[in-house]
Amino acid sequence: MSPADAEIVADSDFDRHVLASILAAASMDGGPLPDKAGLAAHELAALLEQYFPSIEIKIEQSAAGVEANVTDEVAMVRDLLLSRRSTEGDIGRWLAAMIARRAIEPDHLWEDLGLRNRGELSRLLSRHFAPLAACNINNMRWKRFFYRTLCEDEGLVMCTTPVCTQCNDFDVCFGDESGESRMAERRRDVLLQAESQIVAGDWPI
Repeated sequence: MSPADAEIVADSDFDRHVLASILAAASMDGGPLPDKAGLAAHELAALLEQYFPSIEIKIEQSAAGVEANVTDEVAMVRDLLLSRRSTEGDIGRWLAAMIARRAIEPDHLWEDLGLRNRGELSRLLSRHFAPLAACNINNMRWKRFFYRTLCEDEGLVMCTTPVCTQCNDFDVCFGDESGESRMAERRRDVLLQAESQIVAGDWPI
């Protein structure tokens, strides 16, 4: 079953779906998986063993000792998330690191995490980082909200006006975040490729 087909009613199933989605999105970017996912090699190996023990996943790169490249920016977002965790155990620590690393990618955060929509991201943050998620009362885009919170924690002001609705960057912070998920886009591309092969008579027999 792909992340796009996952049943996520139960919290445990949702957690597995989130982890699978992030790893899938990270692997699609190319390069060492530990770096793209934001985990050290031993953390990635532990995650796979704990949540996906029956699935063979190629981790030659992580086995070779490739580690996550944690920049100052990634570390700041990771520490923000860790300081506002609402669940115990390894998963909260892993998710904080993975979310922080994926947050420096260019698309909406839910897309960079491989999730199906923004609602899944909100559920993820409300479940594992509830004190932080509860502060986003105006439904600001999550990346912007992270950085605004970091600025406020340091006594800095990121915004040009005290009232969001009067700001020229309102659409940047609160604009629409709908769109096709990366997993759905990948599936569509695969189906289109298969269709073109059939039409061209190149489908392998």
